[in-house]
Amino acid sequence: MTRRMKEPAYLAEQVKHRFDRHIKPINDYVDEISTPDLWVPYVAPIHGGINARVLSVLRDPGPATRKDKGSGFISIENDDPTAERQCARFASVGVSACDILPWNAYPWYINRAPKAAELEAGVDTILEMLHLAPAVQVVLLQGGDALRSWHRVLRRAPNTANELTVISTYHPGAQALWHRDPAERIRRATHQVDAYQHLAAVLA
Repeated sequence: MTRRMKEPAYLAEQVKHRFDRHIKPINDYVDEISTPDLWVPYVAPIHGGINARVLSVLRDPGPATRKDKGSGFISIENDDPTAERQCARFASVGVSACDILPWNAYPWYINRAPKAAELEAGVDTILEMLHLAPAVQVVLLQGGDALRSWHRVLRRAPNTANELTVISTYHPGAQALWHRDPAERIRRATHQVDAYQHLAAVLA
């Protein structure tokens, strides 16, 4: 199943359980870093929260995460093509939503590419996710901004990756996978498939 957040009953269940035990520390932290001017969507309770084995990092929250026009959550079940593609990719390698803790290099809603100072501001939030979810084995960096953010994480805390497998690939959005050269489009899509398969192999 994909895009289930568009179903009112499903969304209502996610709202109801947004402070369940496994996700409460994550969403309590979201409340801490949210402000009236810089809002952060909750992480949907379908995900693993503190029990997750994968920290999946994208760029920034997209429009489908908005609480007024979207779900109000980061989720691979959001009603947008990027979430749909992620959901399908994870399912294709047998990785379930409860294995994943989705996050963003810049977790505040801006719906644009983060500037350097904004990526730097996101470093503490990534480190906090790793602190709150000690079972994480793999950091999946999806897109250039996620990778640049991770480089900043390592400059701030050089030993962060010692116990982790770090996998970098393209952002799952259609724009990142498109290129005028068909061979390059195939290469990018193949790179992404290989990254997800590598992820599944590490968790096996």
